[in-house]
Amino acid sequence: MSDGVLPPGFRFGVATSGFQIEGGYNSPGEPANNWSWWELEGRVEHSGIALDFWRKYERQLDRAVAAGCDAFRLSVEWARCEPREGEIDSTAVDNYNAILDACHARGLQPLVSLHHFCHPAWLGVDFWLHPDSPERFAEWVRLAVDRFAGRCHHWVTINEPNVYAVQSYVLGMFPPGRRLNMGKAVRTLDHMLAAHVLAYEAVKERQPQAVVSTNTYPMSVYEGDRLLVDVLLSRSKGIGRYDLRPWLVERRREYHERSLPAPSRLEWLLRKRINSAVPMEQALPRAVAAVYDSACDRTLDVVQLDYYDPVVNNHVRVPPPKLWDDKVWPEGLARYVELNHEPGLDVWIVENGLCNRVKGSLSYTRQDGWTRPRYLKANLRAMVAAIDAGMPVGAYYHWTLADNYEWGSYEPRFGLYGVTRDPAGGGVEWSDLDSLGDDSAGAYRRIIEGLRAGDRSVLA
Repeated sequence: MSDGVLPPGFRFGVATSGFQIEGGYNSPGEPANNWSWWELEGRVEHSGIALDFWRKYERQLDRAVAAGCDAFRLSVEWARCEPREGEIDSTAVDNYNAILDACHARGLQPLVSLHHFCHPAWLGVDFWLHPDSPERFAEWVRLAVDRFAGRCHHWVTINEPNVYAVQSYVLGMFPPGRRLNMGKAVRTLDHMLAAHVLAYEAVKERQPQAVVSTNTYPMSVYEGDRLLVDVLLSRSKGIGRYDLRPWLVERRREYHERSLPAPSRLEWLLRKRINSAVPMEQALPRAVAAVYDSACDRTLDVVQLDYYDPVVNNHVRVPPPKLWDDKVWPEGLARYVELNHEPGLDVWIVENGLCNRVKGSLSYTRQDGWTRPRYLKANLRAMVAAIDAGMPVGAYYHWTLADNYEWGSYEPRFGLYGVTRDPAGGGVEWSDLDSLGDDSAGAYRRIIEGLRAGDRSVLA
């Protein structure tokens, strides 16, 4: 076994988000976000105390350390810091600072997201359709960086803007629950990309050495994923504003499709349908203007990927598939790392995980037989293959630390650690095993220790 499996400075972590783990949202007297209406109406399960991370973060961070991590991804929630317009909750700010301090005390490098599918309820459920949403978001970013920059240098501006737009206005799985409204989905993407550019500028003004990016969910349809990164990088690649459309259509889309396996008939039809629904010359005017008018030549410091199942036609079924039915394609991780690599920029895998279902007290095994330890080995083996091929992969974050609130339900389980919820008693009991009964945290730790020691056999 050879040394040097991982590049210098490589980080292993777990990824989380505030609304999914903190608890204490959307009940009377608590901060309210854009999911509050659906919780109130009973359209989704109430998030409740979630993992109670807001109060018990120290013991949960200890669990991340026990799993071998030296990095921790979390979000600082806008709705908690500014529960009413113009009113900053100093107690919430202090608690987030204490959480960041606790990360550093344990050797966990924090990666902080500033929007992870949530914004304050006072902004309205259709906030990202508003013309001033990019500027409003930039105001929040300035506030957050002013208060947390001393404890954080790695930032995600907006988590998975492509997923947020599709789930909110095409599939109807996120508030406001619109379906098949491609126009609103594209406008949301346009405003979110413009907001990212303004947020990048805001962070760099205050913290020039910070690492700032936005992460996308890789998709096999170009307009659903890689188009967004190409727009953000176009100016730094020397593409003129008025040369952008032919570059995107004739070079970038073609490269994207050529780099992927031959599509099925359904996949091919989906690509053509989306291509026609998202005309390049009209799709992202605010984002393009923000990129080319920015004081910064490039508004990404790393390329970030959330890798699950990227093949779009796998998600188009009747009835719509549940999270625990996602197909597993570990080899695709290496392919998408290479596809998304940009010269001079590291690639960070900031989410990657396996789902299974737990309903009540019954845990369902996956029909395809995958377990989390096997999944970790297979995906990290693909990541190491990408590194061996010369890809500058700098970090891997597993989704997620423990079974949490998965956007409307506690049935989907992704955690290294399983939990048993007792809503009536107000408690959450952690297990040392995951919800399938496997020692996934131990498996992750052993893989991390082995790869850091140059031992590839831990992936066998």
